[in-house]
Amino acid sequence: MRIERSVLSVSWLPSEAVSGAPRLFFDAGLNHYDAPPPDVVQDPAPLVAGNRVRAANHLRAWIDVNDGEITGVGYSGGGLISRSTVHVLDHELTFAPIPYPDLRQEPAHDGSAVTFVQTAGGHAGFPAPRTTPDPPFLRVSAPLIWTTLSLTIGADGSSRSEVRGASPVPRHWIYDDSGALFTKVGSMDFATWYWASSEERSPWRGTDLPVVTTQVETALERRLSAQIMRPGRRVRFANVAAGETLVRQGEPGDTVFLLLDGVVRVEVDDQVVADVGPGAVLGERAMLEGGRRTSTLRAVTACRVAVGPPDGLSSQALVELSAGHRREDGAATPS
Repeated sequence: MRIERSVLSVSWLPSEAVSGAPRLFFDAGLNHYDAPPPDVVQDPAPLVAGNRVRAANHLRAWIDVNDGEITGVGYSGGGLISRSTVHVLDHELTFAPIPYPDLRQEPAHDGSAVTFVQTAGGHAGFPAPRTTPDPPFLRVSAPLIWTTLSLTIGADGSSRSEVRGASPVPRHWIYDDSGALFTKVGSMDFATWYWASSEERSPWRGTDLPVVTTQVETALERRLSAQIMRPGRRVRFANVAAGETLVRQGEPGDTVFLLLDGVVRVEVDDQVVADVGPGAVLGERAMLEGGRRTSTLRAVTACRVAVGPPDGLSSQALVELSAGHRREDGAATPS
């Protein structure tokens, strides 16, 4: 019997990803940001071909099982890189991507399961002059993007997957065997990626970069995010360094937070409750419980947040969000 499973990463560039001088090219319309990918992706090829995402790493693998014994294994799938389109005046220039060869580790057996590891990526084809810390110190090519995924398939048909490493940019979303979005890489570091990355510091030269993954935000949080960020609403943006505290339990508060990038740890009575990532809406419980923060929010990585008053967010939405932020044991989570 053959058992085939998969895990997929889709890499895309949100508006908050780009900073410094390179952002001028995006603000001028020479390049474009990406809309969030769908919540379900079974075939990444149309997204890549349509220039809706930057890259995809589709790790598919199989094992043959005979009377409970694994008798054969193999990889399928692979990486995809999108073309790059640049708008100059009335002209549209398209650059072919530069894909790097997929890196596939030898499948690792433990008797009852096999683990597969695949790295896929490359870089955009358009010129991007930049300095780097490695010779020749000046490059004209765009920085590399990649993800490294692992997939373990059991002889009983079970599977599990994880992200082993990834480039600091763009944003990487991870989809399970059914095609459903199930986790995200939590933070981006544009400055390091653009100015300090090079092929010498990549998986193709034996160096990968560890990542922190987070749970996926709820459908309600997505709806509230759109309300918080709607044009004309009073919102300010704040950068929070790793280790710094956004709010402390017990202090007064009358704002809600939308986490745009990074990972925030939620602590209640000095106990860690959850780590949340981009897309999370936090702080609503203070609006419902006397204006006092019910948890401490601490940045695990460098974070960027949108801060705004709760006006425009219905009481019912805040109640539903608060209910979703309670664990089964009744402890409040992000607020």
